[in-house]
Amino acid sequence: MKLDDVKKLHQKKYRAQLGYYLVEGEHLVLELQKAERQKANAYKEVIGETAPKSVKLFVTEEYEAWANQLNANFSIFTVNKKQMAQMSDTKTPQGIIACVPLPNLRSKYDMNSQVIQPQKAGTANGRNEIERCIYLHEVQDPGNLGTILRTLAWFGHFRLLLSPNSVDPFNPKVVRSSMGAIFHVPIELDVELSELQTRFKRFAYLDMQGSKVNAKEFANYDCYLFGNEARGVPSDALSAFDADAFTIPGSGSIDSLNLASAVNICVYQLSMEV
Repeated sequence: MKLDDVKKLHQKKYRAQLGYYLVEGEHLVLELQKAERQKANAYKEVIGETAPKSVKLFVTEEYEAWANQLNANFSIFTVNKKQMAQMSDTKTPQGIIACVPLPNLRSKYDMNSQVIQPQKAGTANGRNEIERCIYLHEVQDPGNLGTILRTLAWFGHFRLLLSPNSVDPFNPKVVRSSMGAIFHVPIELDVELSELQTRFKRFAYLDMQGSKVNAKEFANYDCYLFGNEARGVPSDALSAFDADAFTIPGSGSIDSLNLASAVNICVYQLSMEV
């Protein structure tokens, strides 16, 4: 990949065209290494050979030894500080940038299939863990999405569904604010609201007049709907889904919570109820 192409990856249209996104900084690359190692082990177990190199790691000379000690299946390229500054999205580049292949995260759900139930995602601490779905409708703020990804990765057993017209999860700001969580959370892109009713049976959403989220029944849903920061989930969709409303009890001093804060509280509550 040419350096000019790397610089273009700050724009969504070129990420789609070239099939890569950017990961910048030591911490994120180390998180990427963990995720790539897991995939490589799975590849070797199924295919019987080492996965081909796909991640392209660009470093300045001072990080060259660090990169070579990663023991990762990355293609490593050394660039000067001026070139690094041109590729970087930050004012003070650390000197480490990876170009990572975009995964295929389009929804693969067959619209002709029957309604499905939540899938068991394993066992932890003697409990059966259920994979639940968090649906975000047209979320716009990169920081919100990054924070939500961190929470989903922290608790585990959550799948994130993003509607069309949502912020790109591979936007450099989202990747940075996720702190590497984006490598560990199952994501589906461009999931239409109309798809959900065929795919899931029970829906919950937040509303000031709803039942409290600390009620036991809050854990009895397949898909949890959260809307755009300003507009919420379209009311006609909620009516069509026959979705149930819940609320996060507060002091009443203000009339709303930040989207990421609301999702985080709900995910915490769901994790306690599994």
